[in-house]
Amino acid sequence: MDTTGNLLSLLEPGGVYRRSDLARAVKGVDRELIKLVNAKRPEKVGRGLYHFPRHSRFGSLPPDPEKLVKAFLRDNHFLVISPNDFNCLGVGTTQLYNCLWVYNRKRSGSFEIGGQVFVLFRKRHFPDKASVEFLLVTLIDNLNNLAENREDVRSKALARLQEERLAQVETASREPLGNVPKSN
Repeated sequence: MDTTGNLLSLLEPGGVYRRSDLARAVKGVDRELIKLVNAKRPEKVGRGLYHFPRHSRFGSLPPDPEKLVKAFLRDNHFLVISPNDFNCLGVGTTQLYNCLWVYNRKRSGSFEIGGQVFVLFRKRHFPDKASVEFLLVTLIDNLNNLAENREDVRSKALARLQEERLAQVETASREPLGNVPKSN
């Protein structure tokens, strides 16, 4: 099998790869990547990043944002959210945004990767999954970055945040306490 075949055997449909990772497995990786990119096999999606697309009946599918961020950051510790998620909170946000926000521990700034805009926020602490409470706090913290009526959205978001916290306290108060010894 030739080197190009070896490289193709490493690529899974839908995968995002760093050039440096492929260089460990294949000699002359730059030459082979140029051949394959010219043949439209993997697509170059960023500096040193390649996507081997999956195909559907409508053509090649775009890369998964989570895989793009994982390859870009070389890390698994991040949270991807969309400012469009705020529209589901019922606090008066209606705008649609064409970017994703990424909370991570390494980088900050705005990057275009694979035709998608990612705004990276470098934070020490963030949850594994975005909860309603996290989205509300994020919305309030980033109102200046959004095209919304700030005061109206802020007051509705604060009210919704109080409702969420009260609901959490009510839920916690109904749960059994577990192995608490009974007093005589």
